[in-house]
Amino acid sequence: MENSNIIQPEDLGISQIIDANLDRAREGLRVLEDWARFGLGNEDFVIRIKNFRQLLGKNHLEIYKMSRNHIEDQCQGLSHVEQINRKSPAKIISSNSARVQEALRVIEEFSRSHNNKLSKIASEMRYEIYTLEIELLDFNTRKKAELLIRENNLYAISDNRDNLLEIIEEILLGGVKIIQHRFKNGNDKEHLQDAIEIKNLCKKYNSLFIVNDRVDIAIASNADGVHLGQEDLDIITARKLLGSSKIIGITANNSIDINNAIKNGSDYIGVGPVFETSTKKNKAPVGIEKISDLTKDIKIPWFAIGGITKENISFLKNHGIKKVAVVSGLLNSKNPKEEAIIIIKKLSYEN
Repeated sequence: MENSNIIQPEDLGISQIIDANLDRAREGLRVLEDWARFGLGNEDFVIRIKNFRQLLGKNHLEIYKMSRNHIEDQCQGLSHVEQINRKSPAKIISSNSARVQEALRVIEEFSRSHNNKLSKIASEMRYEIYTLEIELLDFNTRKKAELLIRENNLYAISDNRDNLLEIIEEILLGGVKIIQHRFKNGNDKEHLQDAIEIKNLCKKYNSLFIVNDRVDIAIASNADGVHLGQEDLDIITARKLLGSSKIIGITANNSIDINNAIKNGSDYIGVGPVFETSTKKNKAPVGIEKISDLTKDIKIPWFAIGGITKENISFLKNHGIKKVAVVSGLLNSKNPKEEAIIIIKKLSYEN
């Protein structure tokens, strides 16, 4: 026997239970490990999960393996209808984390009387899996948001106005995957209600909802992130409040602010205004040449903003600008959906 302090349980059924749950826990861990490796590309997660699997494998003793045929499992092959609903990575992460946690609890209980070492390992590991699940889900959420930022070239910005939700839904129907909302008129209670409703709309269309300036409203509405100006809360503090799963964008129009944004962990940058714009009357246009110079070495996604409409998209693309943020061009359009479709096509078209 592998350890002289371990005794054979009087009931072979106990060994069979432990054997089955060691297999179950390791199988669940392997699912999590493969998603961490191939879905998330995160080496730290892979190493942590692999260590869990190896530790359980090391303690999968022969006395457990030899009990496998003690009693025939009459429930083998049973499934549950909920299993077919595990279609998203998030659901797979949660269901397999639960599988591991449940298996470890069974191992902890049934090994306590004869293998205290294994019982203690299962107990400690179970609590670590609780934390790991949250970290995997947060990282998965962030990766999904980062992908939407990278793959979509049109970023729509809205503000308070009549028929706001109808306009935003039209924009989403036009294919926009990133919506930022600016709060202007009204009180915080109204702002939060708007944010929650916009968030629900964006979720319906698998799009990101970004709150302008207001970290508190972003948290309260469970927005996908926040966009900050240079006079707003700093990135590091915002990240502490928002957590690791949320997107943070920064407005920057000079090399110092751009470099600081990248250094402090901004996920994307808004650069502008490119042209004169009614939404930023007090800011002079940065200009195409300066924007081209400022952004030539930026490795994270960036969006040009300010006075951009479907009429000047080709001009911007000829100067190397591929991602744009649009405000009035969409909000004031008679047909926001059609306007979004046209702009997206123009941005996708190779000059």
